[in-house]
Amino acid sequence: MSGTPTPTHAAEGHGQPESDAQDARPDGGGAEPAPAAGLFADERRRDRLTWQKLTVLPGVLALVLLGTWLWFQSAELDTIARNALAGGNVTLRLREHIEMTVISTFFVLIIAIPLGIALTRPRLRKATPFAMAVANLGQAVPSLGLLVLLVFWLSIGQTTAVVGMVVYAVLPVLANTITGLRNIDPGLTEAAKGIGMSPLGVLSKVELPLAVPLILAGVRNALVLNVGTATLATFIGGGGLGDLISSGITNQRMPVLMLGSVLTVALALLVDWIASLVELLLRPRGLEGSD
Repeated sequence: MSGTPTPTHAAEGHGQPESDAQDARPDGGGAEPAPAAGLFADERRRDRLTWQKLTVLPGVLALVLLGTWLWFQSAELDTIARNALAGGNVTLRLREHIEMTVISTFFVLIIAIPLGIALTRPRLRKATPFAMAVANLGQAVPSLGLLVLLVFWLSIGQTTAVVGMVVYAVLPVLANTITGLRNIDPGLTEAAKGIGMSPLGVLSKVELPLAVPLILAGVRNALVLNVGTATLATFIGGGGLGDLISSGITNQRMPVLMLGSVLTVALALLVDWIASLVELLLRPRGLEGSD
């Protein structure tokens, strides 16, 4: 019996031909190109849908503004309505709304992104649940209630409105920054360290570029949130397009209410369009399908 050859495991237990085994291997098999082809197809499809949105949205926005302008031209304005819109009041309120949105988003970025990076480092990782719980308080409290509470601390005015908007919009950017950095394959960071990169180099050249898609999505959400929250600044003396809406409701003047509402919606759509364009341009190629 000693001369009888011993059957191999491949022939006895698995019954898998050698050619099939080679196809199953990730380094030389024929099964690998199919997922890669699907990945690139998904990437192209997503880019196509995004470009369609970026192309269609400006046209829709222009039609909405044109329709509102035509309706407004034919609307009958009494003295109260004309006084609410006279003296460049519409331009002033629009500028205040944009200023509050830009300033609050700027502070959200300089607070949430560095904090999110810090909370993914080993020394501060244990503090993440506490930081997220604090950030969640801004979303848990109704935005108008939050602004009113801040009035007791900071008094009325645009500064208080901006602080409230920052508190309200920190969560999406912070959560997306943490999630984006944590979802990175540890093998990539270990490989970067293995070729001699410093921790700062790994962060700036590997981790942040890979986390860019999620971070940009959080920034986009924060921008849209800030546009909506800025309309409530009128209740604490912060100005903005909320003044037109409030005046239209209080005085029961539909043209004033309609103008303030349409401008707010148009601004939100415009901000979303710009953020989508920036997100598409800054998104690293080849990473979309892995999100």
